[in-house]
Amino acid sequence: MLRFALAAALAALPAVASAEAPPLIPRDVLFGNPDRTAPQISPDGKHLAYLAPDAKNVLQVWVRSHPPQPGKPDDRAVTGDEKRGIRQYYWAHDGKHLLYLQDKGGDENFHLYASELATGKTRDLTPFDGVRVEGVDLDEHHPDTVLVGLNKRNKAAFDMHRITISTGAEKLDTENPGLIIGWTTDKDFVVRAATAVNTKTGGYDLMVREKPGADWKVVKQWTNEEQGQPAAFGADANTLYVIGNDQTDTMRLTKLDLATGKEEVVAEDPTADVSGAMVDDKRRVPLAVSFTRARTEWKILDDGIKADFAALAKVRRGDFSVTSQTRDQNLWVVAYATDDGPTAFYLYDRAAKKAEFLFVNNSKLEKLKLAQMEPISYRAKDGLTVHGYLTKPVGVDAKNLPTVLLVHGGPWARDNWGFSSLTQFLANRGYAVLQVNFRGSTGYGKKFLNAGNREWAGKMHQDLIDAKEWAVKQGVADPARVAIMGGSYGGYATLVGLTFTPDAFTCGVDIVGPSSIVTLLKTVPPYWAPAKALFAKRVGDLEKEEAFLKERSPLFKVNDITKPLLIGQGKNDPRVKVAESDQIVEAMRKNGKPVEYVLYPDEGHGFARPENRLHFFAVTEQFLAKHLGGRAEPVGEIKGHSGEIK
Repeated sequence: MLRFALAAALAALPAVASAEAPPLIPRDVLFGNPDRTAPQISPDGKHLAYLAPDAKNVLQVWVRSHPPQPGKPDDRAVTGDEKRGIRQYYWAHDGKHLLYLQDKGGDENFHLYASELATGKTRDLTPFDGVRVEGVDLDEHHPDTVLVGLNKRNKAAFDMHRITISTGAEKLDTENPGLIIGWTTDKDFVVRAATAVNTKTGGYDLMVREKPGADWKVVKQWTNEEQGQPAAFGADANTLYVIGNDQTDTMRLTKLDLATGKEEVVAEDPTADVSGAMVDDKRRVPLAVSFTRARTEWKILDDGIKADFAALAKVRRGDFSVTSQTRDQNLWVVAYATDDGPTAFYLYDRAAKKAEFLFVNNSKLEKLKLAQMEPISYRAKDGLTVHGYLTKPVGVDAKNLPTVLLVHGGPWARDNWGFSSLTQFLANRGYAVLQVNFRGSTGYGKKFLNAGNREWAGKMHQDLIDAKEWAVKQGVADPARVAIMGGSYGGYATLVGLTFTPDAFTCGVDIVGPSSIVTLLKTVPPYWAPAKALFAKRVGDLEKEEAFLKERSPLFKVNDITKPLLIGQGKNDPRVKVAESDQIVEAMRKNGKPVEYVLYPDEGHGFARPENRLHFFAVTEQFLAKHLGGRAEPVGEIKGHSGEIK
């Protein structure tokens, strides 16, 4: 799609390019659509589904027979999305339908669609304007039914609705009193547990009922310093598996007896939160849990999968996870993630203990020289240990390099080891890439998470400054050529970097980042209402502390900006409204500050369409090359993008 000139690589600065540096990787390799990805085996094992682009380069759900007939491939698209591409889908247990989610232009009002396998006919199961699907639950014993959360009755609350897939018939199953943010079904596919926000404490309540129509009872509580949620019901009505950190610093898996209130620890780690759990849907018991430190590590809880995990560990390099399985649990789809190559997918036969290679998500990456992520840690100014990853460009002496501090979103999330198109893009252009899990990030226990409370533009930002100084002391980063970049909260951190610490960075790239915490909190979607107490605790109370929130907002410090800024924004973003970017661009231009602004009218919170990704990162690499001196592929012709240079 894009033309690429080797001459551009050779013309880069000597500090970046060298005889050993690999050729520039075309942007369409890194930011275009995958070849094939996200395979799922059907419950009966007769079909394999996956996502792949159609002739118009739009991601669709494809299906092929399993096992495939030799010499007679029958791969076919069973969906016909016209523009944005499908990114999340599910097998229905009836063996006749595939379900998928889609919104309009990034507005995040997702609808649930059903595509019939035999005919490709697609129906909207939730045809309600301005209504969002949040939560999809399926059960093998109810093959023609799907449970979905809908804010149809109240835009601020999601009720559970029961839909018949074959007819589209829909009815209210469980009404939300207004504070519940998550539901859990039992072995009979009945909604019996819920997580609710406690407005008095700012924490969470775990509520359970005996049957539909019965009163909800609070069986466990977490304070506003703690987190927790139900994981799954056990085989009997009184067993509920829970993930929480009320009695320890890190999230652990426990078994709660609802009859006696007794709670038994199933799995925990003193330094890392439980990051995932694999549950046997038939026996209703946990099989394994994962903990993520620098890499993801599995702890086996059931002897029945020991041999399987041992066999899978030998298949290839990377962190593996089981992503789907057949109803009889004999066939697993397994994904292997690595930092310097594509994700590889296998179909694992548990009886034979053999893994059959399916495909990689991007075959163009296989022969490229890609960079590896190096786990790092450093001491923040106040002594807190902060972990992260450093990616050094291939073929270049890692000394005194132009560097990009790439800040994750959330902020209550974290960076992980594994392949990142953006990280590889920056490293290939000659930049060292530093990604840090600053305080307030998840995965390292509640003390580390709570250390970020009320520290937006405070200690959370100081952790980023300390990261830059660490990279400089290591001799990797050139202190005069460090950019800050990120999306969502990372975009906010970029704006903070250029306003609160105007001399710390050479330039910044903000992607859908809020410029004012005040206007951000005033304009969040109505279904974020239950999180009001969380924001008050972690960021600041809008009703009582507007002055404090203004003090932490880059919009009101525009006059301090001295370095160039690039902003990318989706016009339909429901989380960080377009006004967040508009207002800081307007303020900067009124004050003669350097800013470039690209608006995408068909995008939301991030850029889903590959054409728009290709365009924005083409603009980004030209911007970084100009201000940091890295390599850049010519922009060329990018057909189909909607970017508007404002």
